[in-house]
Amino acid sequence: MFGHDNRELAAVFIGGALGTLARAGLANLTAPDPAHWPWPTFVVNIIGAFLLGYFSTRLLERLPLSSYRRPLLGTGLCGGLTTFSTMQVETLHMLAHQHYGLAAGYVAASLVLGLLAIHVATGLVRRSRVRA
Repeated sequence: MFGHDNRELAAVFIGGALGTLARAGLANLTAPDPAHWPWPTFVVNIIGAFLLGYFSTRLLERLPLSSYRRPLLGTGLCGGLTTFSTMQVETLHMLAHQHYGLAAGYVAASLVLGLLAIHVATGLVRRSRVRA
């Protein structure tokens, strides 16, 4: 009807469900406090950035093309695992409670370490041997 591939949608759904369950499991370990570093969100976002860099580079440069790996792992798993919206809400709570330095550090560390994680993951894939 809309020109979509049901198997691709299923791959995104399955990957998204797995990523979301992993993030929810980690988030349940601690309750967020605006006066403290939000470790669960920070950790899943950095891990998700690393995995996205790894999967994207590996799938595009090292493996045969597949219609379903990238939607499953990139869009689904990494999209469900990471949460920019929660990071925004946590930052706004920090600001509302006048924890300006913590908020600035959280945003800066999330961006810098997220980009560094992508860079490292991409480098690891590119340095690995291609098996025949």
